[in-house]
Amino acid sequence: MIELNADIGEGHEDDALMPYIARASIACGGHFGDAGSMRTALLRCAEYGVAAGAHPSYPDRAGFGRRRLAAPPEEITRWVAEQTETLAEAAARLGLVLAHVKPHGALYNDAAADAAVAGAVVEGVARVDRRLAVVGLAGSQLVSAALAAGLAALNEAFADRRYYASGRLVSRKTLGAVIADPDAAAAQALALATGGPLDAEGGAVTITAETLCVHSDTADAFKIARAIHRALHRG
Repeated sequence: MIELNADIGEGHEDDALMPYIARASIACGGHFGDAGSMRTALLRCAEYGVAAGAHPSYPDRAGFGRRRLAAPPEEITRWVAEQTETLAEAAARLGLVLAHVKPHGALYNDAAADAAVAGAVVEGVARVDRRLAVVGLAGSQLVSAALAAGLAALNEAFADRRYYASGRLVSRKTLGAVIADPDAAAAQALALATGGPLDAEGGAVTITAETLCVHSDTADAFKIARAIHRALHRG
């Protein structure tokens, strides 16, 4: 059964999401998050038996990490390592261990398409703990870089985002890029889980993934997660 994940600790109400997800990526200071929010998110994961991971980003709070920052690979590596280590230390103080790292926003998209950025992200993860899995866009440069470096990798797909026929995500700047209807998101999740084609911009696309994401900042995210959870378990 394919798992459901969410990005949490980003200033939204996460409690209602937790019963429906198996994995959570926690904002760790780059685009959002502080000691208090990280601790709260980690405790939520522990309470619900959810695997916790780091959600590092370009250090851009004003843009919520959704703007690309031009930086050399070694700088990106440092950002990823520092943010991941911050969350790992917070987890250790609670007797918890992180399971994965998933970049956020523009860093996620850049690592999906740019081999140099992907390599920098993977190096940052490896500097903290080589046992951490890397979560990246299905079939992306990031997944390839993680596997090439000997790290575990999870191919991720999105239940609440539209795709191009190329397998890339439609930009959030495009009207309709985010799927806000729970039934539509559940239908896309079921197609992803069963290997069926998605109705994508420019044609159809088939994506193979091990984990599906629901964004906590989508309106009524918990309703989307609940609908997907029901569809997957019913299917």
